Amino acid sequence: MKAVAVTEYGGPDVLELVDVPRPSTGPGRIRIRVHATTVNPGDTLLRAGDLDELLRAAPLVPPYRPGMEAAGIVDEIGPGARTDLRVGDRVMAVVMPIDATGGAYAEYLVVEADQVALAPAGATHAEAATLPMNGLTARRALDMLHLRPGETVAVTGAAGSVGGYAVQLAKADGLRVIADAAAADETLVATLGADQIVARGPDVGQRIRQWWPEGVAAVIDAALQGDDVVPAVRDGGQIAVVRGKAERGNAPLREARDITVREVWVPDYTHAHDKLDELRSQAEQGKLTLRVARTYAAAEAAAAHRALEAGGIRGRLVLLFD
Repeated sequence: MKAVAVTEYGGPDVLELVDVPRPSTGPGRIRIRVHATTVNPGDTLLRAGDLDELLRAAPLVPPYRPGMEAAGIVDEIGPGARTDLRVGDRVMAVVMPIDATGGAYAEYLVVEADQVALAPAGATHAEAATLPMNGLTARRALDMLHLRPGETVAVTGAAGSVGGYAVQLAKADGLRVIADAAAADETLVATLGADQIVARGPDVGQRIRQWWPEGVAAVIDAALQGDDVVPAVRDGGQIAVVRGKAERGNAPLREARDITVREVWVPDYTHAHDKLDELRSQAEQGKLTLRVARTYAAAEAAAAHRALEAGGIRGRLVLLFD
């Protein structure tokens, strides 16, 4: 099968379209004929070598494949798989590139049955592929915060994929949402459901506090603003920080005024099939918006990585294996 892989670490141009063996299904697993997979910040870390220690510790053989979510068709179901899915179903899956079968940049992918759910009805493969990883990240953040309906949460990076899902899921949970946005993104963020919008950038926490003088119950810091968000939070409040430390770079957070900082680790929900299927249902109900910014043929993966690293993407970049 064709796959996009890394034979040596480096910039986007190290990504190669290669031939690798098609994976066998195995007990309890499902094989998917992948039609679409997204480009995540975590994929660029794998490509650059920042995950080398994890990859070497995993039962993987190079070349290594990025890719953390996919959509396609169920191709085969292994014996003993606990699933209601059938061969031919349109599905989406959350993927861990350090697992035994590697990442999602491939024509065929094998994962545990609980990593797969039906794709939202009516969604294209590209649209369905945008939901699992970022949707579960936002869901995990909100679940860790345990906010009550009517409480207020601020979301940074609200025009981005994780931030956008965080806004919409928070509204579905009955929360009030204050979100940041550049001037060009205000209409988009309002459409996602934010109750109040402030300008993004430095001192965003101070601007949020001006609109909510007593301080918000929590912040979901999808834009990695670090200490800049602390002023927004009330005493005893919370901050949920998405992405791993390697991705956050210079975005530290000081715990002060009894503010609790929560690290959102989406692999905690890799096998949370009920959460993934609920995201499908919410997308079908129109509570979640599946946003594809641009699609690329799999052979153009380097161009997709360059576009992601250039910034300014609204929605997801998607690789197609058609």
